[in-house]
Amino acid sequence: MPILSLAWKSLLNRRGTAMLTVISIGLSVALLVGVERLRTETRASFANTISGTDLIVGARTGPVQLLLYAVFRIGHATNNISWESYLDIAAHPRVAWSIPISLGDSHRGYPVLGTVSAYFDHYRYGRGRALVLAEGVPFSDLYDAVLGADVAKALGYGLGDSIVIAHGASDVAFARHDDHPFRVAGILAPTGTPVDRTVHVSLEGIEAIHVGWEGGAPLPGRVVDADAARAMDLAPKAITAALVGLTSRISTFQVQRFVNDYRQEPLMAILPGVALAELWGLIAVGERALLLVSGFVVVVGLFGLLTALLTSLGERRREMAILRSVGARPGHVFALILGEALALTLLGILVGLGLLYGALLVAQPLILSAMGIFVAVGTLSAHEMMLLALVLAAGFLVGLIPAYRAYRLSLADGLSIRV
Repeated sequence: MPILSLAWKSLLNRRGTAMLTVISIGLSVALLVGVERLRTETRASFANTISGTDLIVGARTGPVQLLLYAVFRIGHATNNISWESYLDIAAHPRVAWSIPISLGDSHRGYPVLGTVSAYFDHYRYGRGRALVLAEGVPFSDLYDAVLGADVAKALGYGLGDSIVIAHGASDVAFARHDDHPFRVAGILAPTGTPVDRTVHVSLEGIEAIHVGWEGGAPLPGRVVDADAARAMDLAPKAITAALVGLTSRISTFQVQRFVNDYRQEPLMAILPGVALAELWGLIAVGERALLLVSGFVVVVGLFGLLTALLTSLGERRREMAILRSVGARPGHVFALILGEALALTLLGILVGLGLLYGALLVAQPLILSAMGIFVAVGTLSAHEMMLLALVLAAGFLVGLIPAYRAYRLSLADGLSIRV
């Protein structure tokens, strides 16, 4: 206890340098733990890009490819699902709800998704969060559209604005359905998922704009105007994929086997969580690199601690000699310097946690609204505690260097005058 008291008084006597060292370590710790928490929450958010959906059904392909085009709107389907097959799967006794989706069109570079109104009732993301309309209502008219948050913000759309959908991914003049404009009926709140970058319309709307476009281009005499399309039978002939919710998780593999063995056409059903985990494994290099960079920042902070202690030793040679002259042993001097290093490291950790929690309280709603990622302001996780323990252990190891040097200083060296 006397050694700790002496170390504390010594730090107070050099409070300016000690404070700068503590702030340096604190900023490093705040960055390290902040990156770890953001990494964890981002991974959880990615794993829950789509939640509450038990199966994704599509044409037979790879699980990751089906996930990419059905959820992330990346790539294209190898084939479509016939409407009759979809109805057969939706009628399975173990299926509680199903959402058909149709992809392939775009609006100014953003994908257009044709679906049904149940999409807004059953689609979940994050930890079971439902889609929320920031403005307007879900589509009710044939030519209504609901925009994702990023689409509305980037293109400056508001309720009632008119938009034109283009055939395919290229938004060129000859591929636009100019004679079938849509009206913005609603704008979704940010979710941090591909929903934000999607234009949502009804399946019937998709069918209406493609009347006479069976060959991928308008056929003379076959194209009808927007009003005439309303009187037609607009039941879809095929869809791209379907999201399926089951009556119980126990029946997941039973329904998956039913789809995979479907005889009318080659189909496959995947578990979204498994496919998301597989996809994350392919792109997780970035998160590890970010954590490594923040680790190097901590190392830089600890080097600042080492520099401060070594620099102060030259100024404290006489202090060490006086301590030795009044009976302090070399071990006491060693413990004094090591105690200062540990105190600075511990104070830096506490300051870093204070900065982190303060920043999270301010930034949490901003991150949630901008990216849809909920960063919890809660107690430290086991992994975060382990990181802090490693920082404290590193501070201990760094403190051994100046402590050993002080230990080696002799009484005569402390009292002699160097020219």
